[in-house]
Amino acid sequence: MGKPKHLTNKQNPFAKKKRNNKAKSAEQPEPARREKPYESIVPENESFEAYYKHQQVCDESEWPLFMEHLRSSLPVTFRITGSKAQAKLLLKITKESFFAEYDRAVRELRKDEEGGHVEPPRSLEWYPNELAWQLELSRKDIRRSEPLFRLHNFLISETNSGNISRQEAVSMIPPLVLDVQPHHKVLDMCAAPGSKTAQLIESLHGSDGAKIPSGFVIANDVDNNRCYMLVHQAKRLSSPCFMVTNADSSTFPVLQISQPDGTIAPLKYDRILCDVPCSGDGTMRKNPDIWTKWSLNQANNLHGLQHRILKRGAELLAVGGKLVYSTCSLNPIENEAVLHRLLKQSEGALELSECANLLPSLKYRKGMTYWEPATKDLKYYKTFADVPENQRTVVRPDMFPPSAEEAIEKYHLDRALRILPHHQNTGGFFIALLEKKKSLPWEAAAAEEAAREEEKRKEQTAASSGPPSKKARYMRGFKEDPFVFFEQNEEVFDSIKRFYQLDEAFDAKNFLTRCRVGKKKNIYFCSPAVRDVVQLNEKRIKFINLGVKSFVRCDNRNMQCEFRLASEGLASVNGFIGKQRRVTVDPEDLIKLLSCTDPTKPPEISSLTEGTQENLKNFDSGCCILECQLGDLPMATVGWKGTLSLRAYVDQHDTVHLLRLLGGDLSKFEKNKFQDKLLAEEAADDPEENGATVERKEEADTEEKIRVEISSAE
Repeated sequence: MGKPKHLTNKQNPFAKKKRNNKAKSAEQPEPARREKPYESIVPENESFEAYYKHQQVCDESEWPLFMEHLRSSLPVTFRITGSKAQAKLLLKITKESFFAEYDRAVRELRKDEEGGHVEPPRSLEWYPNELAWQLELSRKDIRRSEPLFRLHNFLISETNSGNISRQEAVSMIPPLVLDVQPHHKVLDMCAAPGSKTAQLIESLHGSDGAKIPSGFVIANDVDNNRCYMLVHQAKRLSSPCFMVTNADSSTFPVLQISQPDGTIAPLKYDRILCDVPCSGDGTMRKNPDIWTKWSLNQANNLHGLQHRILKRGAELLAVGGKLVYSTCSLNPIENEAVLHRLLKQSEGALELSECANLLPSLKYRKGMTYWEPATKDLKYYKTFADVPENQRTVVRPDMFPPSAEEAIEKYHLDRALRILPHHQNTGGFFIALLEKKKSLPWEAAAAEEAAREEEKRKEQTAASSGPPSKKARYMRGFKEDPFVFFEQNEEVFDSIKRFYQLDEAFDAKNFLTRCRVGKKKNIYFCSPAVRDVVQLNEKRIKFINLGVKSFVRCDNRNMQCEFRLASEGLASVNGFIGKQRRVTVDPEDLIKLLSCTDPTKPPEISSLTEGTQENLKNFDSGCCILECQLGDLPMATVGWKGTLSLRAYVDQHDTVHLLRLLGGDLSKFEKNKFQDKLLAEEAADDPEENGATVERKEEADTEEKIRVEISSAE
């Protein structure tokens, strides 16, 4: 979970308008600067405490503990991702290599507490298969501890390779509750920065088989810049079933999709995540500046936007589908009041479902069934009739709770979950699971109107004999390169198909490039479902990113094919490639290939084991797949077979990950900033040592340059 979601001026009801300032665009406002460093912020806010005490957000006896946790730093939490087999092995390595020294390292960090109890790393009991962990240290603690530098390096490198996600514990809950399956069509309406989106993608690929899921994930955000954060997050997962779109989620368009019988129909989603923009007071532990800025006006002003986004999500949801509404706010005006408003409008079409049973051992507080809206100066009202005329634009009728009986028996507001910081040492969060039982009362009329508009558009297109009309929808932000899908008779595809012995069932139309003219530099792969959605809807919505880079042009006169495999797309196309481009290597040989840091001197084939040498006999030169069996875990990576040598085409982050799984030597990749600092201090004190230190630095710079060259070869 990141900071409270960014609001553009269009969405932010309490943003100040800028006038006569041509240098700063209202569409891309300058990021707000923090007024004070976090260390100087006093975690006190009388209005915050008075408001939540009045709303009885927790029992009176729990209040001191609630506030104590809210004022403390968040612990470090992370998830192990990737395929089930790799995740299991990485979990074993994590426990044995990094948690074994944890107790000693923490005692060293907290010397003044020597002899006291040190909380060991613990798995989050409600997260499946021990794959999520919490360390009772802050990120700052880990960064400033020399005994923990290997753990710090491990978290960074495995995060960069996509095998670990450093994510706040409560942020992991909404995707778990959604229970995404490989065939589901999923929409994440307010997706940036993307940690929950990554979880949705992982769930989509959860079967861990070679088969590409028939479903997909669309991650949307209203802010163009934040969409590229989504691209960065999802790129680590290399899914061909993923799209990033840029649209206002409260007016997200109805997209089209092909049906099995060939007809075109409106796209309805099986699962929708509505993690809406909010005041973010549940994130005070990681965003202390909220203590100085918190005001009840924020929640009151956001209520309408949150309702519009949730309502739009409900309209896009298929009957029988599920939607999670979540915020990182504790305020009932942003949570239960928004739910109650939509449930009342839906007239039984939507129902709040139980979700606590999906999260065994999770501690939480049931959703509120009574609350009192208030003004900025904390004047509370029990009914709208009590609200003065001059305050009725601030406190509105839809913010009030239903009767006590209706709240539980009709609307089931108690089925929502409110997680407070002291429950299990986390941030604050709110989660509710909605199920669509039937069409919403107004959907039939809306569908008819949409059908009339579509028919009118088709008639205008058919009648037009001039140049094509401009897009009706204004696309904000950067102009994207086109998505150009292959034709069935694509010339480039023929050479790729022959060289890599692609399966006859592989459809060339699932390949695409980002250029209409000129040489194709990179070729991307996407699933048939993603291709269908994009081709039918390019004029309805702005697509930012899709597809996984699978082939890269490699101009070499001795090549039979102009394209080599890209490592990030190997998992997607591996199942279609024939045996003639695969070579089995021994684990010790793969370690040798990965450990080579000089791209100009790859290991000679004669230096490899006899088994690997035998497998390379009569093997044509060029790009290939290196396969290795590590116990029950099959491993595959991109390689290149030369006349006399063999190399692995893997970037630095994946190199470290694979070497870690194989048990290789990682010392050349480990950077101990504390040791570097000590050497620098010694050199400053000893003139004779100064030259040697410079020499060591030059050697380190050379090694770094080599690693960059290896990376750039990718």
